Amino acid sequence: MSRPPLPPFNVETAKQKVRLAEDGWNSRDPEKVSLAYTPDSRWRNRSEMFAGRENIVAFLTRKWAKELDYRLIKELWAFHENRIAVRFAYEYRDDSGNWFRAYGNENWEFDEDGLMRHRVASINDKPISAEDRLFHWPLGRRPDDHPGLSDLGL
Repeated sequence: MSRPPLPPFNVETAKQKVRLAEDGWNSRDPEKVSLAYTPDSRWRNRSEMFAGRENIVAFLTRKWAKELDYRLIKELWAFHENRIAVRFAYEYRDDSGNWFRAYGNENWEFDEDGLMRHRVASINDKPISAEDRLFHWPLGRRPDDHPGLSDLGL
């Protein structure tokens, strides 16, 4: 299975890869998202470490059951050959109606077929009020004309 764009990345293909990842995560479909990763992909997400698509699906299912109204923006930070670094922010609410904005960085490594084989994510949550939200598009893919992180000053 191949997931273009493929490494080695240039600035345009790295940006495409980042946007495709953002779009996938904004679908909030764990099975669909897991297909962007190798079957034995290794992850570190906050304090959790695990490997494999089954664990990715389980992790994302738990995540999106708790992080409601999830909306994510990713931005390319750097790239080299088969690696990409991104920064991101996402907004969500918990089941009590409390809003948060999570800020983070990810380091990605891809195999020759464009599947991510290693993902390292560092994330911090900040409570925000509903009035401080910046991500207001309908659930799903961020519209092309919606500002990115740099445009929003994040």
